[in-house]
Amino acid sequence: MGFFDFLGALGYSDADVQRMNRRRRFILKPFKKDIEGARVLDLGAHDGRWAYALAAAGATEVVAIEARPELVAAYADFPESDWKGRVTLRQGDLYDGLDGLERDGERFDVVALYGIYYHVMDHFRLLRQATALGAKLIIIDSEFITAENPMIQLVRERTDNDLNAAPQAEGQETAIIGIPSTAAMERMADALGLGCEWVNWDELPPARRVSVADYYRTTPKRRRTCALRPKGAIPPGLET
Repeated sequence: MGFFDFLGALGYSDADVQRMNRRRRFILKPFKKDIEGARVLDLGAHDGRWAYALAAAGATEVVAIEARPELVAAYADFPESDWKGRVTLRQGDLYDGLDGLERDGERFDVVALYGIYYHVMDHFRLLRQATALGAKLIIIDSEFITAENPMIQLVRERTDNDLNAAPQAEGQETAIIGIPSTAAMERMADALGLGCEWVNWDELPPARRVSVADYYRTTPKRRRTCALRPKGAIPPGLET
């Protein structure tokens, strides 16, 4: 049994459910001590699936922002639980939402960017705003270009797929997004005084990688996960 097995009853395929459970092992569970008792911001929240999991992991409150109203509405169908009510989904533009949170003096311990970072164009602004909100940890799970150069590759993707970028202008059918390289990720983090630590996905046995094959590509684009913390910060549980 996996945490996300309930998604099967909400229209997710068996492969999608398996993928969510595999990803949870690497993009959420390693940070459980950071999440417990924390106020968490989930950006690009889709239907609230990760916000739900973050609340279940012990977050006291999860504020989630998602652009598509139909996805925000889908959260109502998630199973009732002790933690479901700790999640608040807000519908709206990602950057407008961040501007509002910063303007209102909101503070968050953890910011989760689970799958949104390669669907935007202003990556550095996103990181700057996350740090301005007081984040002690920023978790990023994203596609990355594996080139050694610090670069961002521009790509077009259709907006009628709810796994892609939302329209950036009214009536837009194709959005422009930027996929950063791993070196670019590290440069941007460094400029904000953040260290960048990459999660070791190689711990997953080869026989269990089918549903998450994009994390093991040998092509110039590969999915990866990293944790950004203020330099010198010690993760919870490792203090002496």
